[in-house]
Amino acid sequence: MFIELFLRYLQYEKNYSSHTVESYSNDISQFKYFISGDERLDPIDVDSVWVRRWMVSLMNEGYSPLSVNRKLSSLKSFFKYLCKYNYIEINPIKNLRGPKVNKPLPHFVKDLDMSKLLSDWKEVDLFESERDKAILDVFYTTGVRCAELVGLKNDDVDFHSKLIKVNGKRDKQRLIPFSDNLKEVLSSYLDTRNDKIDSPGDNAFFVRKNGKRLSNSIVYRIVNKRLSEIPNLSKRSPHVLRHTFATSMLNNGADLNAVKELLGHASLSSTEVYTHTTFEELKKVYHQAHPRA
Repeated sequence: MFIELFLRYLQYEKNYSSHTVESYSNDISQFKYFISGDERLDPIDVDSVWVRRWMVSLMNEGYSPLSVNRKLSSLKSFFKYLCKYNYIEINPIKNLRGPKVNKPLPHFVKDLDMSKLLSDWKEVDLFESERDKAILDVFYTTGVRCAELVGLKNDDVDFHSKLIKVNGKRDKQRLIPFSDNLKEVLSSYLDTRNDKIDSPGDNAFFVRKNGKRLSNSIVYRIVNKRLSEIPNLSKRSPHVLRHTFATSMLNNGADLNAVKELLGHASLSSTEVYTHTTFEELKKVYHQAHPRA
């Protein structure tokens, strides 16, 4: 009964998709059968010991820590709902933690590879070539997200002050400085765009040949195609260039808090992942350079 009530709550009050509701249903039903088989799940009988046993059994069955944490999250949402509507007085798993997930280090492009790519630019179509180079340079020089670049308007780029204004997550605005080199690249793109495109629509800074604003998927394809020119690069996405920006800044002595502000991170913990990347690079340099390493 309780599971059905919770699923209806997700569907009709929270407006979750049918796919999401089904995922919650599968996770909670899996726990139900673990502790009571075909019997009705009585939340009063559940404590943190049962949930820990369930998580251990999932790990033994070969589930990854990420999958176990997702299932635990479903169960926590279920018990939070039961407390909210006074079906139970105390949430027995409120403070229960799942297995530790080792986050992979961010993929990034080495500075030399990036400089070579931008300096040895292969031009096919003048407009698209100028635009695509400007796009990659903006990602590499400012660390903006893909959606932030796509959303840029003409008046968001201040050539006099050399500042780009971006709308980040939750509509938080921030200003990012850019270099003289990027100023030249953007100016060259704008000259070509204004010459080749009759009427760029929607006040968009980056556009297609028909003048319409670029989409995220188009920008992804542009970046993916250009980064494929760099050998042995396992990932080729706009976010890789965001990682590259952050890694380059920290490798060259930038303050962690400054990088956090430039990236638009809400907390320092999101930025700290790049310190692990830079430390790995330092270890490589040490092992390659020191005679007794």
